[in-house]
Amino acid sequence: MRDSRWDPADTVKCEQIWKEYQQQHDLSARYGQTAGIDPKTGRIWFGESIRDVVNQREAEGLKSPLFFERVGHETYYLKGGRR
Repeated sequence: MRDSRWDPADTVKCEQIWKEYQQQHDLSARYGQTAGIDPKTGRIWFGESIRDVVNQREAEGLKSPLFFERVGHETYYLKGGRR
């Protein structure tokens, strides 16, 4: 059985993994891509969208939850307010 629970500590861990990864790698060629971060393994997948990353993982038989970042952006998605 897979562990699909997400703990707030997972978010903190993923943010730290992502911060360290950005310091160690040149991501300029990946600007705008989606990064999916696994808090249990520290592994990062890249793709054009969340669906693309999820499809890559499913092809490997992996289904655990991920934390998503958009390369080169402070937020993954920012919804505008009503006017």
